[in-house]
Amino acid sequence: MSYEIRNQAVLVTGANRGIGKAIAEGLLEHGAGKLYAAVRDPASAGALVDAHGEKVVPLRLDLTDEASVASAAEAASDVTLVVNNAGVLRMARLASEDVFDALDFEMETNVLGLIRMIRAFGPVIEANGGGAFVQLNSVASLKSFPAFTTYSASKAASYSITQAARFELAKRGIAVHSVHPGPIDTDMGADAGLSEIAEPPKLVADAIVAALASGEFHVFPDTLARQIGGAYASFAENVVLADFNEG
Repeated sequence: MSYEIRNQAVLVTGANRGIGKAIAEGLLEHGAGKLYAAVRDPASAGALVDAHGEKVVPLRLDLTDEASVASAAEAASDVTLVVNNAGVLRMARLASEDVFDALDFEMETNVLGLIRMIRAFGPVIEANGGGAFVQLNSVASLKSFPAFTTYSASKAASYSITQAARFELAKRGIAVHSVHPGPIDTDMGADAGLSEIAEPPKLVADAIVAALASGEFHVFPDTLARQIGGAYASFAENVVLADFNEG
């Protein structure tokens, strides 16, 4: 299922910085007619507004607040594409004193937040004739890294939700894409100590644009991601993407 960006109303969560800002700029460069910059503090989207003018509409959205998500879906009632980029990371190992708090924190945003977004925006996209939903999932959704134990667990869960959404939303004319970046040059990546091997966020934006055009479900935008994606390809094709008629 191919999606045409040009002249469409689109929404990106966490659009004020890092990967989200790169995605927002990439969608605008490819002709998006309106971009809702969905962030916790609308003032933080000022740089996008300065660069692109009235095409950018700052919108308050907090993935941990169901009322906020519902309000954003009502305000952005013309969207046909949602990119759920926003996520949180705490570095916690199994032996960390804060391991339970870290897991609760990450699950609330990375998993429950995703479910809230699908439930709120699925009907909006469907009412507008269909479109696409893109979820940022990370290579950590496929392989757990000890220093990021709880984050990896939350991203594995969000990837599972994304797989279910692919089947459910297809019935409503909505393509779903699961994006699995490796180390990307962002503030989050720097805080995680990944700066030396990180690659530009524009790679993620470009890969999403390509996937929207091709209809590919899995998106592996950078060097490490493509290595993992190549090793995972057979399982993805024969298991993840297979229709086992489970309803």
